[in-house]
Amino acid sequence: MQQRDGRRLADAALEVLRERAVAMLGAGASQRSIARALGVHKNTVNRWLRAWRAAGSAALRPKKRGRRAHEQMLLSPAQASAIQRLIRDRCPDQLKLPFALWSREAVRDLIKLRLGITLAIRTVGDYLRRWGFTPQRLVKRALERQDANIQAWLAEAYPQIAARAKAAGAEIHWGDETGISNQANYGRSFAPKGRTPAIGRTARRHTTSMISTVTNRGTVRFMLYDGALNVALFVTFLQRLVKAAGRKIVVIVDNLKVHHAKKVKAWVAAHQDRIELVFLPPYAPEHNPDEFLNHNVKQSLAKRPAPKDQATLKRALRSTMRRLQRTPDQVKAFFQAPTTTYAA
Repeated sequence: MQQRDGRRLADAALEVLRERAVAMLGAGASQRSIARALGVHKNTVNRWLRAWRAAGSAALRPKKRGRRAHEQMLLSPAQASAIQRLIRDRCPDQLKLPFALWSREAVRDLIKLRLGITLAIRTVGDYLRRWGFTPQRLVKRALERQDANIQAWLAEAYPQIAARAKAAGAEIHWGDETGISNQANYGRSFAPKGRTPAIGRTARRHTTSMISTVTNRGTVRFMLYDGALNVALFVTFLQRLVKAAGRKIVVIVDNLKVHHAKKVKAWVAAHQDRIELVFLPPYAPEHNPDEFLNHNVKQSLAKRPAPKDQATLKRALRSTMRRLQRTPDQVKAFFQAPTTTYAA
């Protein structure tokens, strides 16, 4: 009988032949006669039976053919790990590459520079997916940001503030200001392919401003105003906070110039039994839960028809904020982001 080439047989057919070989061995047939009956080489039968004796019936089932995945890689595991560390820890310009961001081209040039290996762009993309790297929207951070100060705030300063507030029976409020416009950028909308949807809005720009605070209990306080925040507006808002709280409050805000104004400091000092003003480290907005409220509000307003005048814009904003006041669980979620859980 002509011997079969096992490499040309389907996995299911090979599994059947292996099972028959084991059955024939159990019936007392020799390996040579089994090979002759099945039409395969005797060494093949010997290999099947050795695997079966070692691993049982699992050895008879099909296995993935071809080279192992890592054997097909142009980069060794050590080389791949080194490149991943560089991408995670450095920016391209820090490695003397003419790129600001890690694109496929930048990674390709990094591999060429560090390893002397030239990869196709598509291959670089395959590596990035395999490593779990995905294209993501950037988070903008100021060059003046001091990470050491931020870490000290998270590890030491805020826990002390929280302990002091608890001892005094005070409530911690996180505050921020934002501007709202009827010219907001809109998201995506389903439409037939090739027919870009359009949305109508007035060409005239209408804006309003808002200052707000949130607590990790889900409380929201806000005040709308026109133009830029000034000392008088800020003090008015603090007065409202104190009146509504009914107990001492600690208000944590960023380093806007108005927050540090002499008149603000004087007013806070005159009411220190009712309020304490604390400042976040500079350039650390992601650690302020009220920033997440601002983002949520803008996203909610962007889904509505664009306001045609300032009065309509203010009504929509006020309605959105009052809805948040009635849904404390949604507000509490602003304290569950990785950068704000420390304040939960």
